[in-house]
Amino acid sequence: MKAYQYRMGEPIAALQIVDLPMPSFGPGQVLIKMHAASLNFRDLLVVTGQFPRVQQEVIIPLSDGAGEVVEVGSSVTTLKRGDRVTPLYCQSWMAGEMQDSDTAWSLGGCIDGVAAEYRTFDEMGVLKFPDHLSYEEAATLPCAGLTVWNSLHGPCPLSAGDTLLTLGTGGVSIHALQMAHAAGAEVIVTSSSDEKLARARALGADHVINYVTTPDWDVAVREITGGRGVDHVIENGGGATLLRSIKSTKRGGWIHVIGLIAPGEIDPVHVLLSGVTLRGKEVGSREMFAAMNRSLSHSKIRPVVDKLFAFDQLPEALGELGAGNHFGKLVLSIA
Repeated sequence: MKAYQYRMGEPIAALQIVDLPMPSFGPGQVLIKMHAASLNFRDLLVVTGQFPRVQQEVIIPLSDGAGEVVEVGSSVTTLKRGDRVTPLYCQSWMAGEMQDSDTAWSLGGCIDGVAAEYRTFDEMGVLKFPDHLSYEEAATLPCAGLTVWNSLHGPCPLSAGDTLLTLGTGGVSIHALQMAHAAGAEVIVTSSSDEKLARARALGADHVINYVTTPDWDVAVREITGGRGVDHVIENGGGATLLRSIKSTKRGGWIHVIGLIAPGEIDPVHVLLSGVTLRGKEVGSREMFAAMNRSLSHSKIRPVVDKLFAFDQLPEALGELGAGNHFGKLVLSIA
């Protein structure tokens, strides 16, 4: 079969397709023919040697994909040939809180990912995705989609009438916009592009802020909310944006820390005086994934795929991801 392999220390341009043996499968496993994979900023960290965890020396990259079950082990009971599935980003996290040991089972970093024609997974390591989604759309769910779901339906669930601020218009932010809008929340979106902000409005954003023409965007958020601040922030900008996110949030509000895009430091006194809760997270459990899929099946949300790349264009796709010009998700076609 064809697959990508990344060797620690090599540049992105060195990524190449190699021939590997077809993966075998055991009694409790399924063989998946991969159809599509989506890109996350985390994938860029992996293939530039900046992933903040121990990763394999040689690895098949990319964590998020969707494919078709082509073979099932003798003891598999929940899946059959022809089922359309997405693998879990974290193969060991079934329910409850994430454990430290679960971090060693993340696809495309700690264990082989989905940039391959075929992959084998344990039966409980994949889930069927909603019928209305294509393989390309479903491939955006395991990391970006589930991280947003975990944020909005965690210890302080988003309610109708709440206000959500999401930074930028990448995959996580657009998932957040769509899910929050479907839940009846008021959504504020920031971007440096008026064209992207217009697209965000078309998807249901109630307010948009160009952070280039309005660098004090936290002040604008306060004005929009009548001085109160937002209930939730999807904070994927990193240290460079965190202080303004805190200033945008109401006392007792929640900031869901997701992104590692821009480094920076913040004095904890701002957290103390604001009364906000900073909640860091990585994706979600299988139980959360199943709940998200049920919600998507009801709402009929279709994730936004901005651009589709051929399988042999992964280096180009990663380059475009790093440039940050996309709206929604970048997806690699495998089959």
